[in-house]
Amino acid sequence: MTQSTPEQGKGSTGAGQEATVPVPAAAGGGPVSHAIFRLARLHRMFAGQLLRRIGLHPGQELVMMHLWELGPQRQADLVRLMDSDAATMTRTVRRLEQAGFVRRRPSPTDKRASLIEPTTASHALRREVEQVWSQLEDLSTAGLSDDERTATLHTLERLEQNLVQAATDATDATDTAGLSGDD
Repeated sequence: MTQSTPEQGKGSTGAGQEATVPVPAAAGGGPVSHAIFRLARLHRMFAGQLLRRIGLHPGQELVMMHLWELGPQRQADLVRLMDSDAATMTRTVRRLEQAGFVRRRPSPTDKRASLIEPTTASHALRREVEQVWSQLEDLSTAGLSDDERTATLHTLERLEQNLVQAATDATDATDTAGLSGDD
């Protein structure tokens, strides 16, 4: 029997639903983390299916959203905005450029940099991306009341804050350890 609670034989994912992936015994101490893993995997799978219909891969629509919202950006700025790495962003921008959704132009303020900007073709894509995100939202929150949607969003934001704080604490501890060493 597949469980998402740490106690074997007591409950499932709720509302008569079983987890889609068996919870290994080693994950028994982290049922919330395992549930997040399963949810993220399924969410990305559905996002991929919906985005493929409009010529995008998961993550590319987020880059486009930032460009539509903020206008042309340096690639380094997109890396920061997306909390990505340079290699991943280089591939993403290259693919978007090949698809005709972005173009590069020299930065007017920094001759070493170029700006990534959305093309006219990408602006036509914006409505489709918004529809995909609405559809993904509907799939993800089907059967939830407005109050449950609000509570879910609040819980997810809290989980994110916890992990951001843990990352900050880890960085601070590393920085402090480096400063207190015998150099």
